[in-house]
Amino acid sequence: MAGITLGGVHSLICHPDSRPGAVRSLSARVERGDGGLLLCFILEGDLDGLRLPAPRPARIAPRLWERSCCEIFVARAGLPAYHEFNLSPSGEWAAHVFERYREGAMLDDAVLDPRIAVRREAGKLELDALIRIEGERLLIGLAAVLEAADGSLSYWALRHPAGKPDFHHRDAFALEL
Repeated sequence: MAGITLGGVHSLICHPDSRPGAVRSLSARVERGDGGLLLCFILEGDLDGLRLPAPRPARIAPRLWERSCCEIFVARAGLPAYHEFNLSPSGEWAAHVFERYREGAMLDDAVLDPRIAVRREAGKLELDALIRIEGERLLIGLAAVLEAADGSLSYWALRHPAGKPDFHHRDAFALEL
């Protein structure tokens, strides 16, 4: 099942094997802009019921997917290679390049800095980022991992392939730009 798109806003859906918990809704906008893709993730719910990392200086950080973070997967149509970008509400980030399904490595390139900006108010968190990647006919997967106050994780995406959560599966690349 794919998320719903209304006015350029794409609803992410919780994986059926995880609980939404404190999250009322999670959505994202993505569009082409000067220098790459402009993203905005919008999280609504009981933010105190989530473990959201505190702000830190922008830097490359490993293994962000193990706790609350937003993610974008980008592939060029017809090619097996793709990129993954992890965007933490802390301001930390990571970029990975894959030659094919799950065969890749983290990029240590500060030039890719997505310039994450986070706005937080009662019951709402917005995360903006610029992903420096271009190309015609891009296939996009939008996703997030959210950690509840009890440490459990929920997995969100535009579309989930059958089975366990797997944002790398090409079926999860549900948006074409």
